[in-house]
Amino acid sequence: MCSTIMATETAQPRPQARKPYLLGSIDAFQEVVSTAVILPKEDGVISVSEDRTIRVWLKRDSGQYWPSVFHTMPSTCSCMSFNPETRRLSVGMDTGSICEFILFEDYNKMIPARTYQAHQGRVSVVLFVLEMEWLLSTGQDKNLTWHCSESGQQLGTYRTMAFVSGLQFDIETRHAFVGDQSGQVTILKLEQDSCSLVTTFKGHTGNVTALCWDPVQRVLFSGSSDHSIIMWDIGGRKGTAIELQGHKKNSLPPARVNDKVQGLCYASHTRQLISCSSDGGIVIWNMDVTRQETPEWLDSDSCQKCEQPFFWNFKQMWDSKKIGFRQHHCRKCGQALCGKCSSKRSTIPLMGFEFEVRVCDVCHESITDEDRAPTATFHDSKHSIVYMHYEPTTGSLLTSGTDKVIKIWDMTPVVA
Repeated sequence: MCSTIMATETAQPRPQARKPYLLGSIDAFQEVVSTAVILPKEDGVISVSEDRTIRVWLKRDSGQYWPSVFHTMPSTCSCMSFNPETRRLSVGMDTGSICEFILFEDYNKMIPARTYQAHQGRVSVVLFVLEMEWLLSTGQDKNLTWHCSESGQQLGTYRTMAFVSGLQFDIETRHAFVGDQSGQVTILKLEQDSCSLVTTFKGHTGNVTALCWDPVQRVLFSGSSDHSIIMWDIGGRKGTAIELQGHKKNSLPPARVNDKVQGLCYASHTRQLISCSSDGGIVIWNMDVTRQETPEWLDSDSCQKCEQPFFWNFKQMWDSKKIGFRQHHCRKCGQALCGKCSSKRSTIPLMGFEFEVRVCDVCHESITDEDRAPTATFHDSKHSIVYMHYEPTTGSLLTSGTDKVIKIWDMTPVVA
C-alpha cells in the first residue's frame, strides 16, 4: 500500500491529493519506454521506446490497452513531443535526426511529414511550440537548435556547456530554459535567427534532470540527481529560490535507493507540484502555501553559539588548549555550529524540509507543531521511474519505469 502524509487542516482549506489510484498499465515492451504521453481527449497513450517502436495505445471496452498504431523506426527512439491540436508527433532519434508524423483524427494511423537533421548525436529533448511554429531540440552534441516547422529550415543553434537534460520554453517572452549535467540552468532569449544569453542559475550540486515551467505564476522548477527540487521565482523579480527536499535515500524499500528526481509536473488549477524519482517515489507538493528561502550557510572558525574552535582552527585550539570540533550548520538559521549546539532534529516543511534535518537548540525551540505540518504527500509507484507525464484535463499521471511498464494513475484531487 502507498503511504500518505496529509497536511494539517488550516483556516483556509487547501487542495490536497488523495493517493494515486492505479487506473491501468501497459507492459508489452521489449525495452524501456523513453517517453510517453496521455492523449487528452482520448482514453489512450502514445509511447516511444528504446525498442525502436512508436505505438499509439487505445483503451478498449475490456479495459485493456491495445496498439492502434505500431510503427518500427530504423533506430532507437530517444524522446518525443506531441501537440494535440495539430496531432503532430515529433520523435527524437538516437542518430540525431527528428522524425515528424501526423496522426489521423481517430488515432488509428499516422503518416510521415518531415525529417530534421538536427544533431550529430542522440536527441535528448524535443519540444514543439505551435504558437511560434518552432521545433526546439537538444542533443548529445551539446547543441540547442530550433527549426521552422513550416519550412523545415534550421533557424538557429546555441552551444551549451554540457549535455542538456531539461528544456522548457516561455511563449510570451521567447525565453528558453536549458538544464544541463553541470547542474546549472541557462536562460536564453531566442529570436527568429539568433539568441542571446540572459542569465544562469546555479543551485544544484548534481545534474539537472528535469525542468517544469509555470507560465501563469512565472515560476521555474528544476529537479536534480542531488535529489532536490528548486523553485525559481522569476515573475516575482525578487530572485527568490525555494528548495524542496522530499526525495532522499532509503525513504522507500532498500531495493530501490536511487532517488534521482526524474520528472516534474505542475498542476496550476490546484497549485500542486508533482515530482517523481528513480526509486519509485511520487511526491505531491502543496504550493498554495507561503514558503521560505533556506538561509545561506555562514562561515566561521569556531561555533557561533559556544565559541568552541573547529578542527582546522589550530591557533584557537592551541591558545585555549581545547580540541577542535567538526563544523555543522543549522538548516533554519544557517549558523556554523558544533555538534553539541546543533544536536536536535526537526522537519521544516515551509522551508522545503519534509524530512528531519539538523537544527540548533534555539531554532528547535522556536519551531511549533503548526510549523511542522507536512506540505507534501508521499507515494510509492512500485517501479523505478524514468519518465512521467501529467494530463491536467483528466487529472491523470503517466509513469514509465525500468521494468518496461507504463502505469496510468488517477490524480484527481480532493479538497481537504
